[in-house]
Amino acid sequence: MSAPCCCEIQAPEPWAAMEQLSSQTMSGGYDLNLFTTPPDCNFLCSVCHGVLKRPVRLPCSHIFCQKCILRWKEVKRRKMVHVNQLRKTIGRLEVKCKNAEAGCLVTCPLAHRKGHQDTCPFELQACPNEGCNARVPRGSLAEHRQHCQRGARQRCPLGCGAILGPAERARHNCYRELREAWGERQARSRGLLRSLLRRVRRVHRTTDLLRRQLAQLGNFLDEDDAVLLRAGQEAEAPSDSSVVAGAWGAHSQDVL
Repeated sequence: MSAPCCCEIQAPEPWAAMEQLSSQTMSGGYDLNLFTTPPDCNFLCSVCHGVLKRPVRLPCSHIFCQKCILRWKEVKRRKMVHVNQLRKTIGRLEVKCKNAEAGCLVTCPLAHRKGHQDTCPFELQACPNEGCNARVPRGSLAEHRQHCQRGARQRCPLGCGAILGPAERARHNCYRELREAWGERQARSRGLLRSLLRRVRRVHRTTDLLRRQLAQLGNFLDEDDAVLLRAGQEAEAPSDSSVVAGAWGAHSQDVL
């Protein structure tokens, strides 16, 4: 399983005109400068001249980077065969860290490069503070965050909820902050309780006043009913006496 040399396949004229650009920005393979020692020529792609990445074999037995051959000519995917054994062999080649120019001296197999990159102290990281566009090495990120102007006020990373500035974070004590916050809450709660009790007392006084006024109104109504009842009785009394007098007058006439 070997890749053909560059002379075995002649690229068409349009591709030849873009060959240098392809090897720099459109390459589907790995950059030769990535490896600690020059790779074997059998590991090179005839299209991009880089080390084969996701190598595939065509029916003609030539091997290319999958990305390169799909860009170079129309090939049906079902005719491509992934050369996994060759891919594993290339994965064992020793490579430099992508941050070698920044000072990282670590070398590792190509297959483990991504894992190292995720922990490399020279890998650039975006500052997590909102509004800060700085990208600093992972190993310097903690120091940058302490002095970042965009991180002037942040919540305590331990979860106490305090909002701290760069200078406050150095002397911050979660226990003290929580105790003070608890004391403030208790004082505020006591104030609210006293205010509530005052309102309840006012409601009770208002209720008692309304109850007394309703009782007085009831007494007034009872007195009015009694007055009306006596007036009605007094109005009916003359009519009864006149009826009796009339009856006696009629009786006297009968006797005469």
